[in-house]
Amino acid sequence: MRVDFHTHIIPENFSELTKRFGGEKWPTLERTCACGANIMIAGKVFREVTDQVWSAEKRINDMEREGVDMQVLSPIPVTFSYWAPAEDAEILARVQNDFIADLVNQYPTKFIGLGAVPLQNVDVAIREMDRCKHELGLSGIEIGTNVNGVNLDDPRFIEFFEMAEKWEVPLFIHPWETLGKERMPRHNLMYTVGMPSETALAGASLILGGIMDKFPKLKICLAHGGGALPYLLPRLDQGWKVWPHLRLLDKPPSYYAKQFYYDSLVNEPVNLNYLVQNFGHERIIMGSDYPFLLREVPPGKVIDDTVGLSKEQTEAMLGKNALRFLNIPVKVGS
Repeated sequence: MRVDFHTHIIPENFSELTKRFGGEKWPTLERTCACGANIMIAGKVFREVTDQVWSAEKRINDMEREGVDMQVLSPIPVTFSYWAPAEDAEILARVQNDFIADLVNQYPTKFIGLGAVPLQNVDVAIREMDRCKHELGLSGIEIGTNVNGVNLDDPRFIEFFEMAEKWEVPLFIHPWETLGKERMPRHNLMYTVGMPSETALAGASLILGGIMDKFPKLKICLAHGGGALPYLLPRLDQGWKVWPHLRLLDKPPSYYAKQFYYDSLVNEPVNLNYLVQNFGHERIIMGSDYPFLLREVPPGKVIDDTVGLSKEQTEAMLGKNALRFLNIPVKVGS
């Protein structure tokens, strides 16, 4: 079974909601043709998208053509809207979460759902996470790598992670509002350099800030193979060794990095091998970033192209690991 863990979706009527809030920072979806649209922010094109980003039928057709059995649906990170009043962001999250849950209910053999929460207010975020888990039946939550420039190890988020662990809610951490984006206006560097760097900062913060130590049963998957984090771990370990006055952990950062899961969107087999060697194949989850331009086509190609993997390792990374991460029973023979 092939499960694409990393895909994004948005309701087609998204703009009807955000335009009600007023203000230029809210993202809107403006149709350009029958099969395409622009995501707009403050009157400027943020991203061009196709109908793949809202049409379940289109997605299912693509899945059948590309050999994917199930997709895990998550919101587009720009819709997190952590900058907004929490009450408005909660309304937006609820609409998206209801939309995703409805698709999962319509196509239970094709889709699995992740929700979003307004993390700018932890009490409200926990309330919506509770609804996602216990009312909508969603399988996890997608969150951003920072909240208005505040790293995820900040004490204000402790209770959120505590409840995610208690309720067994897996978290998918995706880069958004990347560090240094003011220096990346050209060449689309925000996507190719900014996002991997942002994910590394988020992962390092969760480790060094003690979140992974405090909540050892918390399930977290980092997008894009953890970004730059896996390749920075030796440097982080060296810092842990030489700066004992900053040391909050009993073990080096590389120890705690093994608690993360990592999607397989790393583009090259040598990178995938590096992840397998350092974290084990059990921690690698196939993800393509469907339906965006930087996605892997077909999903799972880097796993298929990696020489030396056993059948067990390949099958686990292509689908079984995603189901286990999301606490979904793995059927024998799947």
